[in-house]
Amino acid sequence: MRDIKGFWCKIVLDAVKEMGERRGVTINLTPESVIVERPPKPEMGDIAFPMFQFAKFLKMPPVRIASGVLEGVRKREETGKYGDIRADGPYLNVRINRALLTDDVISGVLSDTAEYVSPASLTGKRIMVEFSCPNTNKPLHLGHLRNDAIGESVSRILEFCGAEIMKVNLINDRGIHICKSMAAYREFANGSTPEDEGLKGDHFVGKYYVRFNEWAKESDDAEKIARDMLKKWEAGDGEILALWKKMNEWAISGIKETYERTGVSFDKIYYESETYKLGKSEVLRGLEEGIFYREDDGSVWIDLREEGLDRKVLLRSDGTSLYLTQDIGTAVQRYKDWPFDRLIYVVASEQNYHFRVLFIVLRRLGYEWADNLYHLAYGMVHLPEGKMKSREGKVVDADDLIEELKQLAMREIKEKGREGEVDNIEDTSEKIALGALNYYLLQVHPVKDIVFNPEESISFTGNTGPYIQYTGARISSMLRKFEERKKDYEGGVVRVELLNSEIEWEIVKGLSGFKEVVAKAAKEFNPSLVADYLFDLCKNYSRYYHDYPVLHNKNRDVVISRIELARAVLEVLKVGMYLLGIPFLEKM
Repeated sequence: MRDIKGFWCKIVLDAVKEMGERRGVTINLTPESVIVERPPKPEMGDIAFPMFQFAKFLKMPPVRIASGVLEGVRKREETGKYGDIRADGPYLNVRINRALLTDDVISGVLSDTAEYVSPASLTGKRIMVEFSCPNTNKPLHLGHLRNDAIGESVSRILEFCGAEIMKVNLINDRGIHICKSMAAYREFANGSTPEDEGLKGDHFVGKYYVRFNEWAKESDDAEKIARDMLKKWEAGDGEILALWKKMNEWAISGIKETYERTGVSFDKIYYESETYKLGKSEVLRGLEEGIFYREDDGSVWIDLREEGLDRKVLLRSDGTSLYLTQDIGTAVQRYKDWPFDRLIYVVASEQNYHFRVLFIVLRRLGYEWADNLYHLAYGMVHLPEGKMKSREGKVVDADDLIEELKQLAMREIKEKGREGEVDNIEDTSEKIALGALNYYLLQVHPVKDIVFNPEESISFTGNTGPYIQYTGARISSMLRKFEERKKDYEGGVVRVELLNSEIEWEIVKGLSGFKEVVAKAAKEFNPSLVADYLFDLCKNYSRYYHDYPVLHNKNRDVVISRIELARAVLEVLKVGMYLLGIPFLEKM
């Protein structure tokens, strides 16, 4: 709870330090480090300070500390202005001055929302976030959409907390998997193009990746042809490079269309084809310096058994590189391009081992900044019928899914008879689809697996993105009606003491706590905390809207006061929706 909570943290800590001085103990804590909890029952107060956190310094029972600190706090005359404090066993419970906090929240949010709710806890930090990282052998699917949602949201949250952000993408445009699509294309396409078949470029290329795996089941030659193609590619064969370039352009153009549709963007895009050589040179340097070793077949390895891992190949016997090789080169190049304080890799938990190895390899190569690398591992996205399999074509295609959600949203609007309420049903349905998608993918902790259910995600009620959007649209509608009838309320003024119901107090406390939620979400790289917050705020406001008429009240001061509270809710709601990539809708 912004400044008022900060006041209580400082005043309690000052009293604790005074107790320490009397006992010859110096307590080097800051108000920001003081643990603050929420009492288990509302009647006990609004915030609580457990005294256990000070017992190790003062060498006293927490109950005695509580009574001593209470005495010290009550000596300060200004405390009465900010509320009331009392001791309950080993806790100090504070009942905050409601009118004071309500005035602070409404005036603070409406004067400068970003300034009021931004934690600014990461000011001065340079953080690079890598996410998406598609292969140019297939279109984006539902798994990519979760990656993109997490990466974009985490980037926005970190930036909102004051960090300088560099969003980067690594397009995996080389390797054996790319050659498989190329080999199948050359074998079966007869020179066809995406335009010939009426397909997006990435869908067209992905069709041949699936075709290769069918071919490999029919013929033992398929794998050898793809492997030979990879060798020729790395040797710079002109014909192979021309085919590679053409198919990559098709795939990348299609992928970029999906990014634009989903609101995902990057500050810089890296390509594996441009960084793998630097990775190979780093591996060869490590070989010369004795960090790595060469096997009899010519392959280069690192032994990680002392680290509790295993041996890992860094270069194949034929000299071709692996994912790990290019990841080494990409990391080195990125630090040269933009020296960061932290680099976050948003990659599925299936790659946990890969990143443990990568970070150790970079440290052994002498890069101190490797200690600032972090793997933000997220869980898999499953269908109700099980796991997706790209090579078999058993995936939920990103474009198809968004279109399906859009059609579901359109159907919902029509069934509710709200076509006349929206300005453009196509545009509105698209935004509802994106809100449904991003919220569903972000509402659970990133580490957890999820089962995606399109019908469930698009519901206008319950814990969904459209419910969040609808709450914002409903408040917007009410504010428009207020503007139309403004003359009816002339002479009314804001009187925060009139906002005295328990539900109004819950809303005020919720608004004042948004800053802490965002700070915690940034610290834990966990957008689900923001999603939980938005759902609770919308639930509380919906209940309030139902039980307490805003515009229909004879007391003009009540109307004006409730309108200002609604404005504050809307502004915070907009910020939270932006952080999650949920489009805001004025009408819905």
